Amino acid sequence: MEASRRLLSAALLLVLLLAATGELGGPVMVAEARTCESRSHRFRGPCVRRSNCANVCRTEGFSDGKCRGFRRRCFCTTHCHH
Repeated sequence: MEASRRLLSAALLLVLLLAATGELGGPVMVAEARTCESRSHRFRGPCVRRSNCANVCRTEGFSDGKCRGFRRRCFCTTHCHH
């Protein structure tokens, strides 16, 4: 009985590994969410509130913005295109 449990566990593990690596013939899609950043061209002064930075970045065509660095600059972010 113990040997059959081990065999079944090993077979199940093998099936899961094959499915995870795409060896069973099914499509495997990997989604990598990459974020591109660019310093804002229109934001002036130190970046204190993220919402202000994000609003300016949206006017520049980006999806979001965040304050970064020691000098508190506004950096605009968007999803990178391949």
